[in-house]
Amino acid sequence: MLKKVFNYWFPPVVWALIIFTFSSFATASTSVIYWQDFIVKKTAHMFEYGIFALLLYRALRAYEMDKTKAVILSILFASLYGLTDEFHQSFTPGREPRIRDVAFDTIGASLAMLVIWKKF
Repeated sequence: MLKKVFNYWFPPVVWALIIFTFSSFATASTSVIYWQDFIVKKTAHMFEYGIFALLLYRALRAYEMDKTKAVILSILFASLYGLTDEFHQSFTPGREPRIRDVAFDTIGASLAMLVIWKKF
């Protein structure tokens, strides 16, 4: 039982810690051109939360949760974590919390779950 918990829940917990750690640093511009910087950063948001949702989905399905429920909960948990991450960033010098980042996090999680839904 403990091995199963470790094997399936350790990866999303580690990924959440990685997200938290990167949110603890001030961000640097990726380009002097605003729209390029914007695209790189928002793509990163979608990618990191897409991975997070996939890891959550994997953990939930390990306990034979219904596919639909696992997809919905994965998106919901990833989005809620994105919201808490933005709150965390409000205490980080050089970072600004933005609701639109939560939206991009949710889009990333949703796209990852769409792939799961269509593929499996």
